[in-house]
Amino acid sequence: MTIRPERPGDRLQIRHINQQAFDDDAEANLIDALRDSGLPLISLVAEERSQLIGHILFSPVRLIGPKPAPAIAGLAPMAVLPDWQGRGVGSSLVTAGLDDCAKAGYVAVVVLGHPDYYPRFGFVSARHFHIQSEYDVADDVFMLKELQDAALEGISGTVQYHPAFQ
Repeated sequence: MTIRPERPGDRLQIRHINQQAFDDDAEANLIDALRDSGLPLISLVAEERSQLIGHILFSPVRLIGPKPAPAIAGLAPMAVLPDWQGRGVGSSLVTAGLDDCAKAGYVAVVVLGHPDYYPRFGFVSARHFHIQSEYDVADDVFMLKELQDAALEGISGTVQYHPAFQ
């Protein structure tokens, strides 16, 4: 399996992966809207024998608080074809994506996701950092991972996603 950046010719396969993984068009439509927004995205695919089997997307988020905030990315969505789930594809995508986020200058990544899955990558409740989501969600599902030690020291606030997430 190879993890690589998305290429222009991958769009239809990425859409298919998200439709299959989520059983609807919402995430696929979100990806299209984020692409159209002009935001700098980190979009990676997992490829096996020239077939795309997984996809992950990171986009910048805003942290609204009393102090200027450093660059933070949001992980969403991540999808793996149903036949490939449970084989480490998602873990490989998350690990590679976090590395790419650090290289791109992000100091932290937030995710609204499964509390039993993301902690294995070092995500903890964002409340630990005095950071909350703009959405009304439980503390255990809105998580954050610092990519640089103490990057968020003294920083607090509310994460706002691009309007495409609405």
